[in-house]
Amino acid sequence: MKCLKNLRRIDDMVQIVPYLFSLGCARAWMTLTFASPTAVFAPFNVDPHVLFDYVYVIAGVAVALLAHRVAPLQEHASAKALALGAMLASSACIIGASYAPEAAAVLQIIAALVGGCGFCLLLLLHSEALVPLGLVRIALYTAGSRFMAVPMVFFCEGLDDVRFNCALIVLPLVAVACVSYAYGTTPAEDRPSNMQTGFAFPWKPIALLSVFSFAYGLRSSQLAVGAGMHSSLSTALVMGVFFLVVYFFSYRFSISALIRSPLVLMVCGFVLIPLEGVFGPAVSSYLISMANTLMSLLMSLLLYDFSKRLGVAVVVFMGFAKVSTLFSVWGNDCANLLARTPLAPQMQDAVIMAVVVLLVLCCTLILLSEKDITATWGIHVSSPTGKDPAFSRDEFLTRRCDEVSRKGRLSPREDEILRLMAKGKSNLAMENELFIAPGTLKAHIQHIYVKLDIHSRKDLMALFEAPADEKPLQQP
Repeated sequence: MKCLKNLRRIDDMVQIVPYLFSLGCARAWMTLTFASPTAVFAPFNVDPHVLFDYVYVIAGVAVALLAHRVAPLQEHASAKALALGAMLASSACIIGASYAPEAAAVLQIIAALVGGCGFCLLLLLHSEALVPLGLVRIALYTAGSRFMAVPMVFFCEGLDDVRFNCALIVLPLVAVACVSYAYGTTPAEDRPSNMQTGFAFPWKPIALLSVFSFAYGLRSSQLAVGAGMHSSLSTALVMGVFFLVVYFFSYRFSISALIRSPLVLMVCGFVLIPLEGVFGPAVSSYLISMANTLMSLLMSLLLYDFSKRLGVAVVVFMGFAKVSTLFSVWGNDCANLLARTPLAPQMQDAVIMAVVVLLVLCCTLILLSEKDITATWGIHVSSPTGKDPAFSRDEFLTRRCDEVSRKGRLSPREDEILRLMAKGKSNLAMENELFIAPGTLKAHIQHIYVKLDIHSRKDLMALFEAPADEKPLQQP
C-alpha cells in the first residue's frame, strides 16, 4: 500500500515539468545575463543590472495598472511574442557586446532595457499559468523551479563561449514554449478571467517583502560566495528544503505557520555579522540570503491565494510586488554610501544593525496585525461598474465563504477546501488540486461539517443559495 501511495504521489507530480522549465529557464537566463553575468560589463555610468531592475519594476507596475485591459496576458499572443522577442534581443545585444567592444556599453544598456521588460512579462505569464492550481502545487512548482535554475546556471557557466551564447538564446525559447504549454493544458473553465474589479493597494504584503529586500540589500555587496537572492547555492538550499517539507507534509501545509520563519533567519544572520571573524562570512551571508528568498516565496504564495479568493487578476498583485526589487537596490546604495563615510568598519556594522532592528520591529508589527492566512492583509475588492452575472456569482461566493469560514473558525486548509466545495468541485478534483490523500480530504470535510453544524454536502451548498443577509449563519 505504501508503495502504491508513493507511486500515486509521483504520478501527481508529472505535470510539474513545463512549470519547472518555464520559470527555471527564465531565472537561469536572468542570472547569466545580469544578476551574475559571466561576461564583464563595459564601464559605463549606469550599472546594467540596476537599470534592468528598474525597467523590470516599471513593466510590472504598468501591467498591474492596465490589468483591466490586458489580463489575462496568456490570451494575447502578442504578450508571449513580446516577452520572447525582448529576451532574445537582450541576449543578442549581450553576445554582440563581446564581439564589438567599441559598442559594448551601448549594447549592454539596450540589453538591460529590453531584457527587464521581457523577463517581467515572462514571469507574469508564468503566474497566470500557475494561479489555477491549488496552493500546495503552486508552492511545490515554484520551489522546484527556483531550485532547478541553480544547476542550469552551474552547467551553463562551464560552457565555452560558443555554447554559452547558444544557451542565452535557447533558455528564453524553452521558457516561453513551456509557459505557453502549461497554460494551454489548463481546462478553459479554470483559466484566469478578465473580470474587472476595484481593489485596495495590497500594501501590507508588499511592505513586508520590501523590508526584507532592503535588509538584504544592505549586505548584498558583502555576501560570501554561493550566497545571493538569485540562482545561488543558498537559493538551492532553501528551495530544496521547502520543496521536501511541503511535499511530505502537504496535509499540514500552512503559510501562516511559516510566515515568521524568514524573520528568524534574517535576525540570526545579522546578529552573526560581528562574529564573522570566528565563523567566517558564509554563515551570516547564507542566513540573510535564505531569509530574503524564503520571504519572497511565501509572499508570492500569499498573493496567489489572494488572487484566487478575491477574484482579482494575479498580474495585479504580482505586478505591484515587483516594487520590492527596488528596495534591494536602494539598500545596497545605502550600504555603499555608508562605506564612503569616515566611520570605522565596526561602527558601520553597528549602524546597519540599528537599521535592521528598526526594520525587524516594522516586520513584527505587520505580522502581528494579521493572525492567519484567511485574513486579507488590508486588501479589499469592490464590485465592477457593470452587472456581469458571472462576476456577481463569484463575488457572492467569495464573500459568503469569508463569512462562513470566519464564523466557523475554519483552519487555512479547511477554508481552502470550503471554497472548492462552494464551486462544486468533486472530491477527486480537490485531491488532485490540493495534493492530498482521499482519507485526509474526507477528514477535513468532516471537520468542516462539525464546525458548521451541518451533516452533508447538500447542507453545505444550502449555505450558498441565498445572500448572507437573507440567510444568516449561526455562530457554532
